[in-house]
Amino acid sequence: MSDAVLNGVMPPAIGLRDLVTTLLPQGFAKSAQPIASTAIHTDDKGLVAGEVRVPTRDGPVPAYRALPDKSGKLPLVLVVQEIFGVHEHIKDVCRRLAKLGYFAVAVDVYHRQGDVSKMTDNQEIFAKVVNHVPDSQVMSDLDAAVVYAESTGRADTARLGVTGFCWGGRITWTYCVHNPKVTAAVAWYGRLVAPAKAPLQPAYPVELAPHLKVPVLGLYGGADASIPLEHVEQMRAALKGAGNKTSEIIVYDGAPHAFYADYRPSYRKEAAEDGWKRMQEWFRKHGV
Repeated sequence: MSDAVLNGVMPPAIGLRDLVTTLLPQGFAKSAQPIASTAIHTDDKGLVAGEVRVPTRDGPVPAYRALPDKSGKLPLVLVVQEIFGVHEHIKDVCRRLAKLGYFAVAVDVYHRQGDVSKMTDNQEIFAKVVNHVPDSQVMSDLDAAVVYAESTGRADTARLGVTGFCWGGRITWTYCVHNPKVTAAVAWYGRLVAPAKAPLQPAYPVELAPHLKVPVLGLYGGADASIPLEHVEQMRAALKGAGNKTSEIIVYDGAPHAFYADYRPSYRKEAAEDGWKRMQEWFRKHGV
């Protein structure tokens, strides 16, 4: 089911116009193309899946959510986008999580700054959009996504998980410091050390480690050109120095950045499948 109807009941903040107007990217982002033959498509059979609007203090923001088409409350997982926004891969991740029994929602945290899906160059994406997205806005939008999910009556926000990829991997670490009520989180190859001075991103995971109370599993590639192993070791040392015994970082030897992105040449099936399995185990272990 791809409509925005839950057991015959229209969820809050959704009207007829919302059902026929889409603001999220359709398909894959242009800068991520050509799409690899390994791209996975998860159907929406047995699910309620589609675009919704998340109310925020400065207006509604589009999001994609997916959940099993059945009654009862479900653990909630926030899915945080890559630099390419909430395009088809992130939507598919939401459906994968829904097939596992989660209420998954990915809010478009770039919505105010621009649509990156039509840009053909990664440098353009950073220069025109990503570099102008303040962490404070992202934290607020993720908070709003939790409130939205709870308002549907279908999400158990006491069992709150977060997972994010690349750009969203760093946000995953950050959000867990912002919101210590997160039950558990999994960060996929998110930056750990600031690449340069960034006023809109005032702190990176290495700096935030002393304040982290949420158990976070970090999944990283040993051959990631953008996140050297030196940075991974810095994060491990920061966690250890803070006395954090609940978070963990796994490194996949030989895996590049974005090894879970099945639609890109960087995809590494063995590492991706193992990481997905570890994510499920991590969530179960910590009660998500």
